[in-house]
Amino acid sequence: MKRFYGKAIWLSCCLAFLGICRLSAQYIRVQVAPDRADWLYQTGEPVEFTVQVLKNSISLEGVEIGYEISEDMMKPLRIGTEVARNGKAEIQGGTMRKPGFLRCRATVRYEGAEYSASATAGYAPQNIRPTTTEPEDFRLFWQQAMAANARIPMDVRMTLVPERCTEKIDAYHVGIQNYHAGARVYGMLCVPKDGSKKYPALLRVPGAGVRAYRGDAAMAEKGAITFEIGIHGIPVDLPGSVYDNLRAGALFKYYETNLNNRDNYYYKRVIMGCIRAVDFIFSLPQFNGEDLAVYGESQGGALAIMTASLDKRVTGLVAFYPALCDLTGYLHGRAGGWPHMFSNPANRYPEAIETSRYYDAVNFARYVEVPGFYSFGYNDRVCSPTTTFSAYNTIPAPKTLMVVEETTHGTYPEQIRRAMDWIWELFSK
Repeated sequence: MKRFYGKAIWLSCCLAFLGICRLSAQYIRVQVAPDRADWLYQTGEPVEFTVQVLKNSISLEGVEIGYEISEDMMKPLRIGTEVARNGKAEIQGGTMRKPGFLRCRATVRYEGAEYSASATAGYAPQNIRPTTTEPEDFRLFWQQAMAANARIPMDVRMTLVPERCTEKIDAYHVGIQNYHAGARVYGMLCVPKDGSKKYPALLRVPGAGVRAYRGDAAMAEKGAITFEIGIHGIPVDLPGSVYDNLRAGALFKYYETNLNNRDNYYYKRVIMGCIRAVDFIFSLPQFNGEDLAVYGESQGGALAIMTASLDKRVTGLVAFYPALCDLTGYLHGRAGGWPHMFSNPANRYPEAIETSRYYDAVNFARYVEVPGFYSFGYNDRVCSPTTTFSAYNTIPAPKTLMVVEETTHGTYPEQIRRAMDWIWELFSK
């Protein structure tokens, strides 16, 4: 899962830099907004959405706007059309009688192309509670998994990566034995070169997918050890074609592998890999032995919560729009967390549902004891706000929430900056 600007915009920026980019046809913009600045409503209160269609930043008159009103990730409650007059169309969204999110998605066809946008009203989101339940042996299950993991020798293998080194840092490709003999977790380690100091550390856990990782050299240059890991037990410095083949082949839908068995489900090794990464950081002579934060987005947001919940050596976490939250939502008529396995009726069998309870970020969130910074938006249709709030609301530890209402599955630079400032403040205490 990638930030919302995506590969297409990245490519456009590269082409523009090279001076060979043609102008995009995206000069039509659809804007949707609810009638309250904070997008928040009490249950039972009506919401009205305003839709504007802009061409070269000027409102289009008389254009037909199709719209859908739906609860978060659910089938539309109402479908209709409106015509823009005086530069806008007003759409009655109705209301909600329970905590959750009500979304208006507007679509316009203009000169043969389709354009769309959404806005999502939040109804008492602070009162959203999870549908999943905690297994009686949840904590015992993970204590036993961690104890077994701890018995596996780390067998650390580090290789200097000269092209990633700078005047201020050394960079290494690292492999650490994990989970069972011969299995490994891999990552990129960046360490400040000044050996006269001890440093805090940041563990970066990844979003979903199969890819290479370069490490966080920028933060290391500012004075922190950084370790960015992959989750699939393969080196993180291979050619892109290797990951493409794995993504389409052996690791296709890896998040459903062994979903019928809590002991063999794919994420058990993944979560233990995060714990083993903490073991490795604590073994580094440059680490100050005290300050360790874990940071992740989407799948990584869930892994950040899980790691901080299980490993009490972690002193803080940052989680952007965490995945794997309240996975069983679909079984109760509302949104479920990524990877949405229970939106597929074929996955709704007892063993899969039972397994999900041991890997739901909500159940880990109940035991987070360290401060956290959390950020997500209301328009996210990958890790929907119903699911992220279901986890956030269960966290008993001190927490800072930055909601950026209009964001989809991505971040603005301001969110990243706030998160980084929060981490450095955590390290300074």
